[in-house]
Amino acid sequence: MEPVHGSMLLVYAVIAIALLILLITRYKVYPFLVLIIVSLLLGLAVGMPMSKIVSAFETGNGNTLGHIAIVVGLGTMLGKMMAESGGAERIANTLIGWFGEKYIHWAMMVVALIVGLPVFFEVGFVLLIPIAFNVAKRTNKSLLLIGLPMVAGLSVVHGLIPPHPAALLAVQAYHADIGRTIAYGVMVGVPTAIVAGPLFALLIHKYIKLPEHNPLAAQFVDSKKEGEEGAKRELPGFGITLFTILLPVLLMLIGSWADLISSPKTLPNDLLKFVGTSDVALLVAVLFSFWSFGASRGFDRAQIQKFCGDCLAPIAGITLIVGAGGGFGNVLRDSGISQQLVATASAAHLSPLLLGWFVAALIRLATGSATVAMTTACGIVAPIAAASHGAVSAELLVLATGCGSLIFSHVNDGGFWLIKEYFGMTVGQTFKTWSLCETIISIMGLGLTFALSTVV
Repeated sequence: MEPVHGSMLLVYAVIAIALLILLITRYKVYPFLVLIIVSLLLGLAVGMPMSKIVSAFETGNGNTLGHIAIVVGLGTMLGKMMAESGGAERIANTLIGWFGEKYIHWAMMVVALIVGLPVFFEVGFVLLIPIAFNVAKRTNKSLLLIGLPMVAGLSVVHGLIPPHPAALLAVQAYHADIGRTIAYGVMVGVPTAIVAGPLFALLIHKYIKLPEHNPLAAQFVDSKKEGEEGAKRELPGFGITLFTILLPVLLMLIGSWADLISSPKTLPNDLLKFVGTSDVALLVAVLFSFWSFGASRGFDRAQIQKFCGDCLAPIAGITLIVGAGGGFGNVLRDSGISQQLVATASAAHLSPLLLGWFVAALIRLATGSATVAMTTACGIVAPIAAASHGAVSAELLVLATGCGSLIFSHVNDGGFWLIKEYFGMTVGQTFKTWSLCETIISIMGLGLTFALSTVV
């Protein structure tokens, strides 16, 4: 079969995504199977060599799981230890005490903005979701009202504010000043997070009814009733609980500052960078939690081992779906669809700010990855921006590209499936909440960036 070229590639991409959504929502086919089937059909339809279709899917699946599976697995263990010890309940009680039940959704946004700075979205999500489950239970509020501000805060720092790794890559590509980028990022990011998080959540949670029973929430919430063994267990202190949760965040920050702390290419420098990787930082935190949430709370080795084993079973399905989403995204890339999107954007002759946003948005829609969208768009737009001889601020280009990279998370994004499964939503509900939240961040962030460009 002859390979498909030009705009027809985009037509096939739209048909594939529509088919995927239809099979999952209308015919209730399991998402993992649908993602595999549609990926293979798309590869065949656009004329990819048959020998490469399966390998493209497997490569995307493996690349996604290489990061996500470890992060979700370790993060779930840490969350389970926090839940069993009462640490998540302690954090929930403290936040409710500080902010009051009426404003607890604002507290979740603030916590996410802080915790999300040095870590990738998925890492911040698995660290904070046990707290969201406990806050929702304690306040008897919808998980959407509590969780949406949290994911909005994590998403905003992911795309807009260094030292988050994705934003830092854009700073380097555009040769922007990191101090000014942080300042402008806060000016644009905080109002955007407020609208897409607490305000949007207050509106949308009234129209979306989540299921009564969420099996994932159940393992992170202390469900012991009065009189049961462990029901009266004393909660761990707020300080040690907070330190355990923030330990991976601190280690990642130290890793990102390694060149400031020690000379590059020395053993101390390599060690700091090694410990600062997300996988190692989370592993250290999990091992530390075996003492802070385990041994020091009276749990023995057998109990701790049981907690770790029990908590992994419910995430197996999520992990498979997230990996398959990565496989679908890679088929879109290897089929030439992503390149066609970029060519379409580059031919539009837009202003550098709008071009940065537009290219990143198209790559995000095609690949599902905000980080891939941001880094790829920077490579395309940086030479065009350089040719404009400073007509636009490099710092604002970082923000515009970041905003584009966050638009409309959908079925080829691992984060889409992560949020769908943890929140217990249908695909349709996830589009109406998470995908819309991301789109609000993208469009409002771009608008504020343009507003800022008139005064700086």
